[in-house]
Amino acid sequence: MAEQKIFAGPRIRRIRNQLGLTQTAMAEELEISPSYLNLIERNQRPLTVQLLLKLATTYKLDLDELRGEGPGSHAALKEVFSDALLAGELPGDQELVEIAEAAPNAAAGILKLYKAYRESQNRLSDLKDLLAREGHETSLVAARLPADEVREILEARPNYYPAIDEKAEAFAGQLGQGTELLGSLKEWMRSEHHIAVRSLPVHAMPNWRRRFDRHSMRLFLSERLSPYDQVRELAMEACQLHMADELLAQIEALNLSSDEARRIARFELARYSAHALIMPYTAFQEAAVRVNYDMDVLRSRFACSFEQVANRLTMLQRSGKQGIPFFMLEIDHAGNRFRRAGAQGFPQANFGGACPKLSIHAAFSQPGQVLVEMVEMPDGAEFLTVSRTLEGPQIAFNERVRRTAVLVGCAGEFAAETVYGKSLNLKRLEPTSAGTACRLCERMGCLSRAEPPITRPLGLDEVVAGLSAFDFQ
Repeated sequence: MAEQKIFAGPRIRRIRNQLGLTQTAMAEELEISPSYLNLIERNQRPLTVQLLLKLATTYKLDLDELRGEGPGSHAALKEVFSDALLAGELPGDQELVEIAEAAPNAAAGILKLYKAYRESQNRLSDLKDLLAREGHETSLVAARLPADEVREILEARPNYYPAIDEKAEAFAGQLGQGTELLGSLKEWMRSEHHIAVRSLPVHAMPNWRRRFDRHSMRLFLSERLSPYDQVRELAMEACQLHMADELLAQIEALNLSSDEARRIARFELARYSAHALIMPYTAFQEAAVRVNYDMDVLRSRFACSFEQVANRLTMLQRSGKQGIPFFMLEIDHAGNRFRRAGAQGFPQANFGGACPKLSIHAAFSQPGQVLVEMVEMPDGAEFLTVSRTLEGPQIAFNERVRRTAVLVGCAGEFAAETVYGKSLNLKRLEPTSAGTACRLCERMGCLSRAEPPITRPLGLDEVVAGLSAFDFQ
């Protein structure tokens, strides 16, 4: 195996300067020539094993200091310059490498400034949420990536697009439903657009869910996908062909600021239209009311997944045929948020969705189980929540399962209209005390608190310690 060369010139120069040595003096102690040391400090010669050992014994250095990345590392700087505020400032990574190597203390300063900037942005976001909860809308915004812009706009508005839904329902009437939909879509693609649909194995499509080859007019779907997800991917492609005008009109109505944001919105609206095609509005809404919004019954009846039904329940807002105004949240093990949506917009101000006491976090310890509970917020508002894990694409033997969890909720006043609320009434369970987010929650003695509230000073009492990790006054 080839030995990796170590170029550590700036670090050697920094060590020499810290010791107050000239190049000649250090070269004598290392038993090398001053010219050779000069070449090393300019990264024109690598460090040899013998020289590494000599440095370690002469100056009592940790070899990791010469090999590893310091506090101003290239990786950390790369994260900083990936921020929306700085995106596009650098043509490549070489300048970051040079900064990290040649000026590590300056790089560490950049990282400290960025950390302070992010903290101020988080506080700004917390303040905005706090003011919104009290009925004061603000225009406070930070630099945003296109994906963040689209997410914020879609989360704030009702998850219902009348023109798309009506067009999808009419399209579904032409194709048929249920288990026959996949075959109907394939035939429609072939007859209307001369596109053949094929499934390909993992080795042929290692990184894609679907791929359209314009030259051969073939649409490829990955075998990793479940039958339900294959139907959705095919439905997304078909809807983009069949209702291009409706999708374009809605994208323009969102008033997005960049082409990239519009492309992201197109994907999200294509996903919406696919759900509307798989679960046509009238049939789905009537079935949902009849079965008291039982998601397992609905997914069986419409031959789709639990996640697809959860998404569709947030879309039932047609005039004269409204359903319960559900909202949903999807996260992964680490709490990263993938999707939030609501029939009336996601209730960020009242519900939040970031409380560690919510059942969506407990769902990961009980895969496949449906967890139902009522939660009470600090202002007394109650919500019915239904949580369950979701399995990702099929994995190979040596891969880790991708598992997320989804929470579907509604205001407590609608709980009795659902099969889940009726089950809680039978058990007569007390609601779980929760909050919008730790930094906005003022519940005392919460064992699950992860951050101190921004609205209260910390209680730093030397003789009394509370149950919470962050006591406050």
